[in-house]
Amino acid sequence: MNDDDEPVFKRSKWGTNRYYYNPRNPLGLTLIVISLLFAGTALILMANRAGPFRPPPDPAPWSPPPFDYSWPPHSSPPTTPAPTPGTTSTPTHRAAGGAGAGAGYTASA
Repeated sequence: MNDDDEPVFKRSKWGTNRYYYNPRNPLGLTLIVISLLFAGTALILMANRAGPFRPPPDPAPWSPPPFDYSWPPHSSPPTTPAPTPGTTSTPTHRAAGGAGAGAGYTASA
């Protein structure tokens, strides 16, 4: 019996335009076995939640920030100087070629 004359795919006889693997052809039988192994492996991996079906790792538990301040505040003066009341920003010129928002502003004393 020569199996090479059998087609790999055969048309379904159920009245639809579907095809199925022909188990009488060696390549068709090989495709059936590979499909079953692939589907079985995927189902086992899903059932065991392994491989690509592994759930993401649990996030680290929340921990509050370290407590590094005291109450009431210290009575010492602040370490950064406050800005002097005379400094303002004034426009000096417009940028060439267009009126961009905020273009050409500098601080002056």
